[in-house]
Amino acid sequence: PDVTVRPHDARLGPENALDLVAGYDVVIDGSDNFGTRYVLNDACYLARRPLVTASILRFEAQIATFRAYDRGENGAPLPCYRCIFPEAPPPGTVPSCAEGGVLGALAGTVGAFQATEAIKEILGIGQSLAGYYVLYDALAAEWRKIRAPADPDCVLCSDRATFRDLSHHLALS
Repeated sequence: PDVTVRPHDARLGPENALDLVAGYDVVIDGSDNFGTRYVLNDACYLARRPLVTASILRFEAQIATFRAYDRGENGAPLPCYRCIFPEAPPPGTVPSCAEGGVLGALAGTVGAFQATEAIKEILGIGQSLAGYYVLYDALAAEWRKIRAPADPDCVLCSDRATFRDLSHHLALS
């Protein structure tokens, strides 16, 4: 009963992302393109909002929570998406979901995982996935959780950051 759904009749982009994410406690990303993924990461970092993200292609999935504005259990900086993937891959090197295909059941599995992570972030309970990356191989039925360190040279979240707003995305448009 305490959940409010507010639809937005607008395409997410660098001109509105910061305002949109700032109004929420946590952002869940299920986007299907790299441009949106990077805009969301950058906006969530700047707005200091947790980002629970996932991607799937064919029979594989990746899930992570990013809170790079925060510190991990050991006091070390937490990574943002750019710490792991500094730039989007060149066009044509990674097939789109339409080109490569997606196992429909995998979307349900990963969506449930994301929802659980978002609830944990909102309630502040359990072990956060922040600072880790989860890889799921549905064909092998294997989950792998790996540590994801912050990049000390990250253009967004490091002490040497050069991105201070979303204007770098506007230059790419």
